[in-house]
Amino acid sequence: MGINQSSSGSDKCNAIINVHLASGKFGRAGCGPFSLTGQPNAMGGREVGGLATMLAAHMNFEPADLARVARFWGTERLAQTPGLMAVDLFSAIGRGEVKAVWIMGTNPAVSLPDSHAVSQALAACPLVIVSEVTAETETSRYAHIRFPALGWGEKNGTVTNSERRISRQRAFLPAPGEAKADWWIIAEVAKQLGFAAAFNWQHPHEVFSEHAALSGYENDGQRAFDISGLSALTREEWDALEPVRWPVSRSEKPWDWQRGWRSDGRLRMVPVTPRAMQARPEPLYPLILNSGRIRDQWHTMTRTGDVPRLMQHIAQPIVEIAPQDAGRFNLQTGALARISSLSGVMVVRVVVTDSQRPGSLFTPMHWNDCFARQGKINSLVAAVVDPDSGQPESKQTAVRIAPWQPRWQGELYSRTPVTLPPHVHWWRKAAAGLHHLTVCGERTIQAELLAWCQRHHWQIQLASLGDTWHLLAWEQGKLMLGFWSSRTLPALDPALIEAAFNVAPQTLIERHGLLSGRDLARPEVGKIVCSCFSIGEKTIAEAIEKQGCSTVAELGRTLKCGTNCGSCIPELKALLACTERKVMIP
Repeated sequence: MGINQSSSGSDKCNAIINVHLASGKFGRAGCGPFSLTGQPNAMGGREVGGLATMLAAHMNFEPADLARVARFWGTERLAQTPGLMAVDLFSAIGRGEVKAVWIMGTNPAVSLPDSHAVSQALAACPLVIVSEVTAETETSRYAHIRFPALGWGEKNGTVTNSERRISRQRAFLPAPGEAKADWWIIAEVAKQLGFAAAFNWQHPHEVFSEHAALSGYENDGQRAFDISGLSALTREEWDALEPVRWPVSRSEKPWDWQRGWRSDGRLRMVPVTPRAMQARPEPLYPLILNSGRIRDQWHTMTRTGDVPRLMQHIAQPIVEIAPQDAGRFNLQTGALARISSLSGVMVVRVVVTDSQRPGSLFTPMHWNDCFARQGKINSLVAAVVDPDSGQPESKQTAVRIAPWQPRWQGELYSRTPVTLPPHVHWWRKAAAGLHHLTVCGERTIQAELLAWCQRHHWQIQLASLGDTWHLLAWEQGKLMLGFWSSRTLPALDPALIEAAFNVAPQTLIERHGLLSGRDLARPEVGKIVCSCFSIGEKTIAEAIEKQGCSTVAELGRTLKCGTNCGSCIPELKALLACTERKVMIP
């Protein structure tokens, strides 16, 4: 996916495919060049016409294809020209040229570049419709109409992956509340607009059958995408469908995949002229910022961000920086920094690492205004796109970085949301049944928190020494709020604090212990490495150094880390290697 996200992404993909063809790999098992798509059903979305620049069934906005689709559907009301690609679409909305937009299953206020401009466009748009699986996203804040949609695990249909393989997706969870399938929502809206006859589906099998029939319509081996052989499946046959790779044709002259896409049967390379990225380091912005995923979060965190276990590993936006650059810009691991570009600014926690090369920074793409103040990377990224694909240049932004030492940093836990002053920086963390914010600022919030507790008539318990200020608030013996702050971020025991909200400490000694935020009798586990079993760095280091674990398998047998999802195995290997280097140093 990262190859695409460049102002020359199409050229890069074509260059890889050219090498694939030139080396004789075409059509050979196990020799696919790579996955050009980032999501498991990105291919399926294209097949049904999910791109504004294509018709359904991989047909184009050419006279013959337009006439064919019109004949199949028996309509004259068919768009005759391609629509706008994503970045161009929101620019047009911002200019007032597009008056209504229906957003389904995506969060463009976060995921598109120049996100502030996208938000401004949505705020000014006369009609914004959002189909979503979660109640609150940054995009849905602008919605005039919301449709509750089904999520993965609740849907019934098919998906297509990058090797053209169609697989049945069967629901294993019931539909929650009023949530409906996307096809049902579209059909009901169409009926209200007067198109009931064309959208009279009663089951996803009927949608698939129509889709499959269109792929084979007037197709005697001339178009590669052809699944007409599946169009006559009964509902029972469709429901039992095994994974199958297209083409699956009913034609007497099915498409021969070995001849390529061209009518003359010849494979063609696309000439590529190398082009430099548009973002260039300069004296004011000397670094290049790259963005991407981290292991425990997905896209814009609309679902994963609310899972406490998935927030254990990396709980707020970070920036990875090479040691040379960290020294150059006076940055240390764990400290805060501001990254700024011509477009915006974000606040991050620093991680100094050899995995980044000098001159480059890496920041996760996931955080947004629902989870952080100034934590959104696309507020920095300019709306520069590939001229062919429309993909934004998400991985190359010229930036500068500077340390930021706020006056105080703290952790705030509460049963109900606390209204914070606008000058406070915050990062929201998932916590079961609680509201948990990491906070910091130039001005203290002690007076505001005390006033908040007094308005609720809570009993207050305080501890203050120098820069350290801790607060507990109680109501009839039940913990309502806890706040721990200091010059640097306090090292707390989240398990102790969350347990106190569930079962309040019974003795004065226990309450005073809670006021410190730490259970001194419990060993500190360190930064969480294995989210599945909540195993931290210090626990792993102790198993390596004191219990003699020398392999990932031995760590797994001793601590269980790395034995479930396996995503922490690279970090386990790194910790083993680090310990081995320490042992080798005399």
